[in-house]
Amino acid sequence: MIKVEGLDHVAIAAKDVTRSMNWYRDVLGLERRHEETWGDMPVMMCSGNTCVAIFPLTDDQPAETKGPRVLHVAFRADRSTFDQAQKDLKDRGIAFDFQDHDIAHSIYFRDPDGYKIEITTYEV
Repeated sequence: MIKVEGLDHVAIAAKDVTRSMNWYRDVLGLERRHEETWGDMPVMMCSGNTCVAIFPLTDDQPAETKGPRVLHVAFRADRSTFDQAQKDLKDRGIAFDFQDHDIAHSIYFRDPDGYKIEITTYEV
């Protein structure tokens, strides 16, 4: 058995890397990391130990990217942050859906490239 420590990152392809980098910073409060080491690609936007790696979307994507897709990227938050996120999204004009999963509450919305983002809290 492989004992992993947790999710390191989710890699996405973006039409406009700078726009996506700014969106993840401004909407979700992620910070850019590893720029001094890796340069421009990928753009790593992180919170704690979890990151979103943003790569440019190109016409010559490898065959492996033509198969299964990411269903959504979920970020965990405490209750007050979850409640504040709904207000912030409304203020930004970003539509979201609320779902009650009994053990958790979640909101779902889209980033600039259409990836589904979830913020969830287990403080119900």
